[in-house]
Amino acid sequence: QVRLVESGGGLVQAGASLRLSCAASGRTFKTNAMGWFRQAPGKEREFVAAISWNGDNVYYDNSMAGRVTISRDNAKNTLYLQMNDLKSEDTAVYYCAGSIYNDHRGGTNHYVYWGQGTQVTVSP
Repeated sequence: QVRLVESGGGLVQAGASLRLSCAASGRTFKTNAMGWFRQAPGKEREFVAAISWNGDNVYYDNSMAGRVTISRDNAKNTLYLQMNDLKSEDTAVYYCAGSIYNDHRGGTNHYVYWGQGTQVTVSP
């Protein structure tokens, strides 16, 4: 079992940066792939980034590629998402998620652990 708690969201102006954190509890965090997803009002949840259990492999959606960096610190049981040059279209609730696998495999079905989300609002 993995419990996930996101933090670091907020209201920022376009062009600003934010770093989201996801604190995980549960001994399986270190062996699981982790991901970040987001859901904007009226839209479906979408993939942002993912990272393998040891950080060797990272994956990004094209919508934010080049502006985000996913990382993890297994010693601290924490997942991060550094977001730069934020745009108004990045406004969404951001969720971290834990996979049942040790590496990202595409899609969302293998992400079974979800946090409650943190709101990111980017003003124009």
